[in-house]
Formats: sequence, structure tokens, C-alpha cells
Amino acid sequence: MKKQIICINWGTKYGPNYINRLYGMVARNITPPFSFTCFTDSREGVRSEVLCEDLPEVDYDMPVGVIGKWPKSRLWGKNLGSLSGPVLFLDLDIVITGSLDIFFEIGDEDDVVMSRNPTTPFERLGQTSLFRFPVGKLAPMQQAFRKDPQKIAEKFRFEQRYVTQNAPGGVKFFPRWAVQQFSHDCVWAFPLNLVMTPRRPKKARVVIFAGANDPENAIEGRWTRRHTAGSIRTYWAARHDRKSTESNSLRYMRHFIKPAKWIEEHWVA
Repeated sequence: MKKQIICINWGTKYGPNYINRLYGMVARNITPPFSFTCFTDSREGVRSEVLCEDLPEVDYDMPVGVIGKWPKSRLWGKNLGSLSGPVLFLDLDIVITGSLDIFFEIGDEDDVVMSRNPTTPFERLGQTSLFRFPVGKLAPMQQAFRKDPQKIAEKFRFEQRYVTQNAPGGVKFFPRWAVQQFSHDCVWAFPLNLVMTPRRPKKARVVIFAGANDPENAIEGRWTRRHTAGSIRTYWAARHDRKSTESNSLRYMRHFIKPAKWIEEHWVA
């Protein structure tokens, strides 16, 4: 199976540094040959090894006021730039901690294979932070989505739920141990989070970050950018700052984390 990695970047939330880091992590953790393509609205500052292609055009408006990352639906079309066959999609804010080869060894080339979402174990929900699909396989989903993007986004909330439930032929899953979620699998439950550094998954190949978590915040020791990094005393003192905390004190303390410096070993270009 060809090893084709893709990612997508739009707007200003993530810049070339995220793309360059992702490429560096991939290159260090994959057996060549491989290709790395970024579909983006800006090529400025992106390292030369990355094949940049324009964002795939769509003839519908993206949903507004919804949680999911629905611009990813641009990748579901019949054609995808110059690529064909299976592609492995990676979010820009993941951390690669081991070999990616396994993600090209599971299932057949025509399969849609997703990482598992650990937060809803009884729903059998997949994650689109890392998943593999053949170019064009999801085109029927895109056609259905384009008829009423807002309605579908409001119904499914997250694009990963839409993919899990509507991928033609159904979906398969990568091993649960291969892809771990930082907030669920690395951060200790309260009150251990107050004294224990987020653990580094020993078997995981990739650590993903859900919601407003991202590697930069985890390295600094903050749940999100809105939270305060530092000692427990400093963190607790900031609990009344509405711009940086939740109003519920227990929930707030559950979101205290110590700096996860081990991420720095991997999250580099």
C-alpha cells in the first residue's frame, strides 16, 4: 500500500510551523518511500519537502455556529488534487510518538479505517484526527452533505460522527492502543492530576488533542490557552477570571495539568 499522508490547513489558527512540525514527525517515524501533501490556502513558510495543493473547491457554504471541523469535508470529493488510492489524514495538532507504518498495514486499500474515540465507548465512534480512506470513497457523503450542510452539521454535531455513521461500506478501526487522546489517556484523573505529570503512552504511535487542547498548551502546563499555567496556588488564584476559567471550582481543578515536557521530544520539525 502506498504511504500517502495528507493534512489540511485553512484560516489563521494554524500556520506553517504546525505543517512543518507535522512533516518532521512523519519523516522520522515512517519507513520510506512516502508522500506528504498539505491542502492549504497559504503556502508561505512551508518547508520545501511538503507538496502544497490548493484547498479542494466545493459549491456549498460551510456550516456556522457548530462544533465540528466541517471544512474537512473538502477532502471527501471524488478527486483530491493529484492523489489517488488510500490516504492517511492527520490533524495538524497531533504528536507522533512511534512508527506510522501500522496505519498502512491494517485493512484493505478500499477500507475506511478510523482511530477510536475513547470518550464515547458505547457509541463506537471514530476520530477524524487520524483516519485512512481511499480518494473518492467518501464522495457520496459529500454529495449528501452539500444538499444541506447546516442541517447535517447540527444533527451530527461532529464531522467524525457523520463519517463513522455514513462512510460507504462502513468503517474499521485501528487498535485502540495505537492512537491515544491526551486529555483522556495522558492526564491523570483528579486529584492525581494535581501532583502527577501527564503520562507518556508507552505503546501509542500518535497522541491526539481534542477540543481546545493542543501540544503547545500541554508543554506549558495548561489545559487550554484560556487557562493559567504555573503552580496550583497560581492556578487556583486565577479561578475567578472569567476569561480563563470555568465557574465550577471542581471542574476547574480537574483541568489543572503539570507541564508535559516529554511532548517536546517529539513535537519538533
